Amino acid sequence: MTGFATVVGTAKFSERFKNAGKGHFRFAQGLKLSSIGIGTYLGNWDDETDEAYTNSIVRFVELGGNVIDTAINYRFQRSERSIGRALKVLFEKGFQREEIFVATKAGYLPFDGEPAWNVEKYFEENFVKRGLASFEDLADRSHCIRPEYLQSQIDKSLENLGLETIDLFYIHNPESQLHSVDRETFEKRLLRAFELLERNRQDGKIKFYGVATWNGFRTAPEKKFYHSLEQFYNLAKQVGGETNGFKFVQLPYNFSMLEAYFYKNQPLGEKRLTVLEAAKELGITVMCSASLLQGSLINHIPDEIRKLLGDGLTDAAVAIQFVRSTPGVTTALVGMSQIKHVEENMSLVSFDVVEEDSFERIFNLASSEL
Repeated sequence: MTGFATVVGTAKFSERFKNAGKGHFRFAQGLKLSSIGIGTYLGNWDDETDEAYTNSIVRFVELGGNVIDTAINYRFQRSERSIGRALKVLFEKGFQREEIFVATKAGYLPFDGEPAWNVEKYFEENFVKRGLASFEDLADRSHCIRPEYLQSQIDKSLENLGLETIDLFYIHNPESQLHSVDRETFEKRLLRAFELLERNRQDGKIKFYGVATWNGFRTAPEKKFYHSLEQFYNLAKQVGGETNGFKFVQLPYNFSMLEAYFYKNQPLGEKRLTVLEAAKELGITVMCSASLLQGSLINHIPDEIRKLLGDGLTDAAVAIQFVRSTPGVTTALVGMSQIKHVEENMSLVSFDVVEEDSFERIFNLASSEL
């Protein structure tokens, strides 16, 4: 499938949904992206789950979502392959490649179809013997960002997805490297990885790149696994200049993990900002994972917050509404492997997002009551 998400294509996608509420579609890097994205992390590694994901992705797009998020290691490459099958169905239904934004990630060992019970043997057979990595490159027994390794993952993801170009490629949880190497070594490895990603942009294999994190942007600067967004930006600028492709970051954000909005742990010049504020100043788009925290937020939302976010919504929809209404967030990513969950969550498409002036009150209630 040739092409990638474009300005014209994503605008065309948004025009398909005349009933979309205010703020459901928003501009990011010139594209018009949906405020809800479908995630593909959880689930068994079996044919039944594969088919369920394929059907859910098709329904998600039909209901107004054009952001699809995955990783090569999710369900041992099965999630990427489910997306590839879903895209074929969607294109048969009249949707075009240029309308849909696909993001994937690499860094962790992907395995193939099922877990490898001997990790060292798997790594040696698939990467060491092929000259793609050494055991010295492997951090925490599971994570590698050596350029040759990442190239193999990009090429495999393109094959799994059936795409010519990946819209967004993340380095997956780069903080995992800091389990095994010091910060100077980590930054040298990251610089080499960014050099590779810039070459892949030139070759047309990826359009944008970034980092998808778990702890890195939510912790204190003095902590071992801390990430500086400004430092990442400067590394990308060093290898790609002003037109570098480092334009996206992903981090968890939800009712229980609120750091992105309130924790000013990001130095930027002489200022100290939240990661959302720093990203805005640097022209970087923020995608938020764990919007439902794997379902653990369900049945725990106070009535007062529910009324402010949208009375009559399900707990899941309220939690998603909170994330997608947060100033600075482009897309709330939600894992959805069943059509019934897609239809429940995508009922939000017709709802307006909460006005920015009202959000502060909601956030204060959430931080004090949840």
